[in-house]
Amino acid sequence: MFGLTFEKLLLIAVIAVFLLGPDRLPHYAAQLARLVRSLKNLADGAKDRMREEMGPDFDEVDWKKLDPRQYDPRRIIREALVDDPAPVPVKPTSTGESAYARRQRLLRESRPAPFDSEAT
Repeated sequence: MFGLTFEKLLLIAVIAVFLLGPDRLPHYAAQLARLVRSLKNLADGAKDRMREEMGPDFDEVDWKKLDPRQYDPRRIIREALVDDPAPVPVKPTSTGESAYARRQRLLRESRPAPFDSEAT
């Protein structure tokens, strides 16, 4: 959750005790608990509403297929233009890094950015 480890949470709690003091700490802890509870209820309400509107199809949806990180426009166009719908092997990105992050990494390594011959 946001890269917070137990040690970081403990440090935040100790700082909060010193900053808020023992008199105001229970009040702010209760406010934080109410905020977390309301956010959880908000998320559950959105999920329930989506389940109501989609009906029984909600549980059958493969949500991983709708992940935008798997969107490859070149593959979609290639499949649409090919008469024979034979599967085209797609090289998966094992690192999962974006094109921008890959370009920045290549620039730091002082290598030229890869040239895409299919780009317009």
